[in-house]
Amino acid sequence: MAAQETVEHKYVYDFAEGNKDLKDLLGGKGANLAEMTNLGLPVPPGFTITTEACKAYLASGEQPAGLAEQIAAHLAALETGMGRRLGDPDDPLLVSVRSGAKFSMPGMMETVLNVGLNDRSVVGLAAQANGNQRFAWDSYRRLIQMFGKTVCEVPGEEFEHAIDEAKRAKGSTDDLDLDADDLRALVDTYKKIFSKHTGREFPQDPREQLDLAIRAVFESWNAERAVIYRRQERIPADLGTAVNVVAMVFGNLGPDSGTGVAFTRDPASGAQGIYGDYLANAQGEDVVAGIRNTVPLQELERIDKPAYDELLDYMARLERHYKDLCDIEFTIERGKLWMLQTRVGKRTAAAAFVIAGQLVDEGLIDLDEALHRVNGAQLAQLMFPRFQLDHGFEAVATGIGASPGAAVGKVVFTSARAVELAGQGEDVILVRRETNPDDLNGMIASRGILTSRGGKTSHAAVVARGMGKTCVSGADALDIDVPKRRFTVAGQTVTEGDVVSIDGTTGKVYLGEVPATPSEVVQYFEGELDPAAIDDALVKAVHRIMSHADARRRLAVRTNADTGADAARARRFGAEGIGLCRTEHMFLGDRRELVERLILARDAKERDESLAALLPLQRADFVEIFRAMDGQPVTVRLIDPPLHEFLPPLEQLAVDVAVAQERGEDVAKEEALLAAVRRMHEENPMLGLRGVRLGLVIPGLFAMQVRAITEAAVECTRQGVRACPEIMVPLVGAVQELETVRAEAEKIIAEVVGGSDVEVLIGTMIEVPRAALTAGQIAEAAEFFSFGTNDLTQMGWGFSRDDVEGAFFWRYLELGIFGISPFESIDADGIGRLVRIAAEEGRAARPGLKLGVCGEHGGDPDSVHFFHSVGLDYVSCSPFRVPVARLEAGRAAVVTAGSDSR
Repeated sequence: MAAQETVEHKYVYDFAEGNKDLKDLLGGKGANLAEMTNLGLPVPPGFTITTEACKAYLASGEQPAGLAEQIAAHLAALETGMGRRLGDPDDPLLVSVRSGAKFSMPGMMETVLNVGLNDRSVVGLAAQANGNQRFAWDSYRRLIQMFGKTVCEVPGEEFEHAIDEAKRAKGSTDDLDLDADDLRALVDTYKKIFSKHTGREFPQDPREQLDLAIRAVFESWNAERAVIYRRQERIPADLGTAVNVVAMVFGNLGPDSGTGVAFTRDPASGAQGIYGDYLANAQGEDVVAGIRNTVPLQELERIDKPAYDELLDYMARLERHYKDLCDIEFTIERGKLWMLQTRVGKRTAAAAFVIAGQLVDEGLIDLDEALHRVNGAQLAQLMFPRFQLDHGFEAVATGIGASPGAAVGKVVFTSARAVELAGQGEDVILVRRETNPDDLNGMIASRGILTSRGGKTSHAAVVARGMGKTCVSGADALDIDVPKRRFTVAGQTVTEGDVVSIDGTTGKVYLGEVPATPSEVVQYFEGELDPAAIDDALVKAVHRIMSHADARRRLAVRTNADTGADAARARRFGAEGIGLCRTEHMFLGDRRELVERLILARDAKERDESLAALLPLQRADFVEIFRAMDGQPVTVRLIDPPLHEFLPPLEQLAVDVAVAQERGEDVAKEEALLAAVRRMHEENPMLGLRGVRLGLVIPGLFAMQVRAITEAAVECTRQGVRACPEIMVPLVGAVQELETVRAEAEKIIAEVVGGSDVEVLIGTMIEVPRAALTAGQIAEAAEFFSFGTNDLTQMGWGFSRDDVEGAFFWRYLELGIFGISPFESIDADGIGRLVRIAAEEGRAARPGLKLGVCGEHGGDPDSVHFFHSVGLDYVSCSPFRVPVARLEAGRAAVVTAGSDSR
C-alpha cells in the first residue's frame, strides 16, 4: 500500500494572507493588522502564529511539528522585505512579539519588545539612530527587563530596584535623566540579575530570543491573571492566543518621530471630530506611562502636517471600512507614518447609542445593525442617576451594587422614621441590617436602601429594583445598632440624620453629600422630554433605536407591579400589561391586624369574619391596578408566602411575652399569638406551607382573593375601564392541586361575572421542578404558564437564595463554576432546560397556552434572548427594567432573523 502523503498544517500567516474575519484563527490584533495591510495602509511587516499553534503547544508542551520551519520561512521573507536581518550587528532588524486573542484581554498576556538586540547589534541600532547611543542602550535594557520577567520569570522588582538605584546615583527620579553611559552600566547590572536567577547568560542568539518569547506568549494564555480575567468576562478557556511578530518601528528617534492614539469619534460622547493624543520623540509605552504630557491630536497638524493629513485619511477609510468607531495606534518614524493597530473602539453607553444612530444616518449600517450594536446593560447604565466622577470623596465601605443609581440622603434606621422625614420633604437613606416586607413603606419613602446583609436577590435588592430605588446590600463593614440609631464604619460613627451617599452600581458608600447627575433618558421614558423638540443627541438616538426594537420584537414586555402607581409608571416605560401582581404586600401595614385575626381564628365564623373584612380592601387594590392598566392583561398571583411571615418573629415574641408575664401584665392575646406562631413555625418555610398548599389548607383564603379580583374587574368594566384579569395559582407541583383550586374559582367567577363582559383566565406559576416535568398534565387545567424562575432556580439548584450569595457564591465565581450568578442570568443548560421542557410539553397538550416569565430573569438581557428562543409570549420585570427588556427583545428578534437568513 502506498504511503499516505503528509500535509503540513499551516500555522503561520503573513499579514497579507489574513483578514478581519479570521479572529478565531489569527486573534483580534492579527486579523486587524492583516485587514489594514490588505487595505494598503502602512503596517510594519510581520506575520501571525495562529491560535491553533498555541492550542497544540499547550496540549503537548512542545511546538507542533512544522512550526519552527514555518516561522523561519516567514522570518526570512520579513528580513528580505525590510532589507535587514534579525539581530544583524551592523543593521539589525528588531521585532516585537505580542499576544493577540480573539477577544481583547488588555494587559493579561505577554509582550516582548526589541527582540534581536544583543551585545553586538546594540551598536548597529545606535548607528541606525544616527549615533543615538542613549536610545540604543535604553532599548537593550528594556529587552533584558521584559524578556527576563516575561520569558524567564525573573522577579520584576529586582530590575526596578536597579533602575531606581541608578536614578538615585544620578540625583534624579526620571528615567530620561539617565544618559547613554548610565544605561550601558544598567544593562550590565540587568544581565547579572538575569544570570543570578536563571543560571545562564542573557541569550545572544536572536533566533533563540524569538523562539523563547513565542513560547512565553503561548504560556501566558494560562497565566493566573489571564485565567481570572477570562472567568470574569466569560471568555472560553479553549480559544488560545495568536502571536504577532512585527518589525519594530521607533517613534523616539528625534523630533521628526513620535507616537499616538486616535479615535475616529469621541468614545465618551459619540461626537464626531478628531480625538486622540500625540507625543513627539516617544514610544507608545511612554504615552501609557505618562512620562511626559501628551498634546491633543490636532497639534500634529502643526508638528507634521503631511503625516497628520495622511493619518486623517486612514482614519476615515478605516471607519468606513469597519462601519464603526475605530481605535487606532500609530507611530511616526523620521516622518514616516506607521499604523500599528486598529480595532473597533470601546465606548461609553451614551456613545454607543449616539454612534449607532449616526452611522445609520451616514448610510453605513441599517437600523437592525444599530440595534445589534447596543445592549440592555448599556441602556440600564443610562437610566440611573450617577455620581459625578470627579467628586473627590473616598468610599468608607463597599457592598453589593444591588440596584443601580446614585442616592443621597439622611440616615434613618426605621421605616416609620423614613416615612416621617420624607413627609417633611427630607431625602432619606434607609439603613437596616436587612429589610423585610414591613419595611415597604420606608423603602418607598427613601431615596435609597443600605443593608449590611444580603445579596442581589435579597428582599432589599429585589424590591428596590422593582421600585427603581438605589440599593447597596451586604455592606458588612457597617456595624449597625438600630436601637441606638447609629452605625460605625472605618472608625467613624454615623448617627441618624447624618448624610450619606450610596452608589448602587459600584456598591460604594460615602459619608456626606456626593454631587449627582440626573438621567435624561429616564426623563424621556417618563414622557418629560420630547425627542422631537430637544437638541439632545443621546435622547434622540435612544428614542430611534427603542422605536425600532419595538417594531422588531416578538416578545411582549410586561411588568411586575403591586400598586397602581407602579403600574402607571411601568406603562409609561412601555409595559404591555402586568405579568406579576403580588398580593402579599396587600396584607401589610394597617391590614396586619386583620391577618392576625385570620390566623388566630378559633372557628369558621371568626375566620370568615376576617376574610370578609379583607375582601373590600383587596377589591379596592385591584380596582386601582385595573384602572392603571386599562385594556392590558393583569396577572394576579394568589398569596404565596407562608402566613407566619405576617406575624412577629418567634424569638422576639417569646421574649416579649416572657418579660410581660414576669411583670404580671395581661398577655392573653400575646400568648395566643405566640401559640399560633409556634404552631406555624417551619424550619424551611420556602419549602413548607405556602402557595397553593396554603390555599388548600386555609378554607376561604383563595376564594376571598378570587372574589376580590373578579368583583374589581366587573366594577371597572361597568365604569368603562376594560379589565383583563389572569389569576395565577402559585407553587403548583401536581395537576390535582390546580384542579381543586380551579373548580372553586370557576364557581365564584361564574357567580360574580354573571352577564357582564369580563373574562378571567386561570393559570399557574411554574416554579417547582416537578411542575416543569409534568407540564403536559398541568396544561390541561391551566390557560397560561408563568415561569417563576427565582424559585425554579432555588429548587433546581438546591440553593437558598437568601443565604448562598454571601456564603459561597464569591468562591464559585472565583473558581469559574459560575460565570455569573444563576439568580441574575438564567442557567440555560439546567433551569433553562426545565423551562424548555415545560413550554414544549405544555403547548403540546394545549396549543393556545400562553407562556410568560415573571422571575428576576425577565429583565436580564441574556435571559431575554433565551426566553425568545424558547418561544415564550412575554417577559415580565420590574418597571425600571421594562425598557431594557424591550430593547433586548428587539435585539433577540434581529439576531434570530440574521441566523435564519444565513
